[in-house]
Amino acid sequence: MFATLFCAFAHTPALPAHNSGMLTAFVRTLVIYFCLLVILRLMGKKQLGELQPFELAITLVAADLACIPMSDTQVPILYGLVPIFALFIAEFVITRAVKGSVRLRGAINGKPVIVITPDGIDAAALDKLEMTVGDLNEALRGKDVFTPQQVSYAIVETNGDLSVIKNENCETPTEIPYTLICDGKMMKDNIGKSGFPESAVRDLLDENRLKPKQVLLMTSTGGEDYYIQPRKGKFITGTV
Repeated sequence: MFATLFCAFAHTPALPAHNSGMLTAFVRTLVIYFCLLVILRLMGKKQLGELQPFELAITLVAADLACIPMSDTQVPILYGLVPIFALFIAEFVITRAVKGSVRLRGAINGKPVIVITPDGIDAAALDKLEMTVGDLNEALRGKDVFTPQQVSYAIVETNGDLSVIKNENCETPTEIPYTLICDGKMMKDNIGKSGFPESAVRDLLDENRLKPKQVLLMTSTGGEDYYIQPRKGKFITGTV
């Protein structure tokens, strides 16, 4: 019986070439995957949003390098693994160097930037970060803040995250504020929905000697309360 099975196995035709190639690609993918898993584990327990710029760059390049030997079985697997391990060594060296030098840390990682102060939004800081008011508002909503008036300080960290210190004296609005002016442009659709007439917007701007292009942000809550942030100077609030 065993002799019969052995003969049958010995005479079984070889796997087609395309099946053999698929098996090779499968095995190579598993090897590269586990190598990447080990390297990322050695880099530490950081989420993607917490990566510093150089760490994110290394992660992206490593992922790109891993794809080459995965997709092309003609490329030796070491051509993918060696550069990946080289990147890990570079990350290890840079991390140790950054820990020992404040100046080097600032040069590589950058510095936190204050974008909101007790005077309001800092337009120059936003320009430095290449951020728009829309980007800032989106980040604030991620912190359960719906108007800059609720914030004493907001800081963009070196990893791109936003840290917020809320103003304890400012109540959370019960309605979603409508953006009436953003980056100097009148938002006519929002003006129509807010219950705050365009004529009232222009009257308020005239009272404060402002033109729309000089306003970084203007919002209205409930069609009565308003918030105006000029490009220069402190914010203005009030009720119509």
